[in-house]
Amino acid sequence: MNAAPISTAITEAAATPVLIRARDVTKVYTLGDQVVRALDGVTFEIAEGEFVAIMGPSGSGKSTMMNLIGALDQPSTGGLEIAGQDIAHMSSDALAELRNRFIGFVFQQFNLLPRTSALAQVMLPLAYATPKPADARHLAEVRLAQVGLANRMDHHPRQLSGGQQQRVAIARALVNNPKLLLADEPTGALDTKTSEEIMRLFTQLNGEGITVVLVTHEPEVADYARRRILFRDGRIVDDRMQPGIPLVSRPTSAVAPAPDAVEAAAS
Repeated sequence: MNAAPISTAITEAAATPVLIRARDVTKVYTLGDQVVRALDGVTFEIAEGEFVAIMGPSGSGKSTMMNLIGALDQPSTGGLEIAGQDIAHMSSDALAELRNRFIGFVFQQFNLLPRTSALAQVMLPLAYATPKPADARHLAEVRLAQVGLANRMDHHPRQLSGGQQQRVAIARALVNNPKLLLADEPTGALDTKTSEEIMRLFTQLNGEGITVVLVTHEPEVADYARRRILFRDGRIVDDRMQPGIPLVSRPTSAVAPAPDAVEAAAS
């Protein structure tokens, strides 16, 4: 068996608190008489504030790893800590609370309710927050303004472009102020220009301190991340830092200001 690659990323991020820590993680599925080893001894760390792209061919284990990082599933063996909590033996209720408090999800197909306004879509996660915020509407308005949709809050999905729908989904993912933004093929349903705008938005959010982890099969999308982890046959075969794509020469309308700036301008 070949030794797992040593991550240069872990060395560089050593002084930063670890948000995700995986140790010898396996995930095994039994399908009839067939045993599928989706993950086979995966070990890595992701520090707070990192921007990481997870890549790999179909069947490589990248989507399984994404489900584990999102606390949507649990490892068969090994340890997986998210925000200091080992999810391996947590109850379903505890996993749901962890997701609601620490993780924001962005999906390829947006997952928006068809007859619901952008504002109501973004407010929805706050209904499950503990404790429930008294200013839920204001929090949702701030996040929509942050992603450039201050003038689209009353619009329904059918009234929005694909890029605008994905911005609503990102605002919804941010409304609980998560430590981790988890994106699964977030540009898969978008054209090239809109994909670039969405990736600039992720880059800005990461610059503001949010940890971003995305799964993608597109090298051009992965180029925006500062670290790339490659899976194959359930194992990490490469883990390295990369320059990323800086937010230079971007259109001023491409990314809206951060919430603090929005609130300051309104006061």
